Amino acid sequence: MKRTAAIYILAIIAVLAGIVAIIDTLRYMNWLFSPLSFLGAPLFGAILSGLVALIWFWAAAKVWNVDPQGWIFMVSIAAIYLILDVISLIAGTPIELLLPSIIISALALIIGLLPSTKSEFGTG
Repeated sequence: MKRTAAIYILAIIAVLAGIVAIIDTLRYMNWLFSPLSFLGAPLFGAILSGLVALIWFWAAAKVWNVDPQGWIFMVSIAAIYLILDVISLIAGTPIELLLPSIIISALALIIGLLPSTKSEFGTG
């Protein structure tokens, strides 16, 4: 199992994204500074963010083990998390509150979709 720089970077990004998703979960529940809004249903936003956090951590473990399934989930969850952020923006959350998750998800998507990264997981 050979790990290249891209795999290390993707695993670190996935762990950071999981931590950001946990913080977002706490913010949807109004337990941390600057609460987030999710179409008037903060509990639903918190549940979705919590699930996303679990998936990020699972994907980090799979990416670390150079499992192609982890790469697929990492790219998928990055896209889904960007969609959740757009819904939060539509619901009235200021963009500066969502910038950490937007930046991390976009970075994971960009690095994950590079041809060299895809070939490392045997999918390119």
